[in-house]
Amino acid sequence: MRKVITYGTFDLLHAGHINLLRRAKELGDYLIVVVSTDKFNWEQKQKKCYFSYEERKKLVEAVRYVDLVIPETSWEQKISDVKEYHVDVFVMGDDWKGKFDFLKEYCEVVYLPRTEGISTTKIKQDLGIIGTSSQDDDQ
Repeated sequence: MRKVITYGTFDLLHAGHINLLRRAKELGDYLIVVVSTDKFNWEQKQKKCYFSYEERKKLVEAVRYVDLVIPETSWEQKISDVKEYHVDVFVMGDDWKGKFDFLKEYCEVVYLPRTEGISTTKIKQDLGIIGTSSQDDDQ
């Protein structure tokens, strides 16, 4: 069985997220999605989510491409996750290109193109939740 892992906040789940999860699942048989906890988002990313971790976890679990959802509590956990879950492929959006190449020692690393025209930041800006200067690290 070929296992794939990806990471993200997955706040305001949208078509870009679904496209990423579908394409990630196409790379293997079993997809693990690591969802950032509220504490990690706030303390490490300086991000406040609209939905709580538990709500975001439930939404991601409901996506048919996803086999397992686990929490992300630190930047450093990626190597241990890859080892613990016997991951074959690590997947992220191409806005992270090169940032996780250190994982090539443990598994294949793939950067997928983002879905154009959609992001959580854009949705929040359109709704007036945040200003235009925020950065988004999710699809």
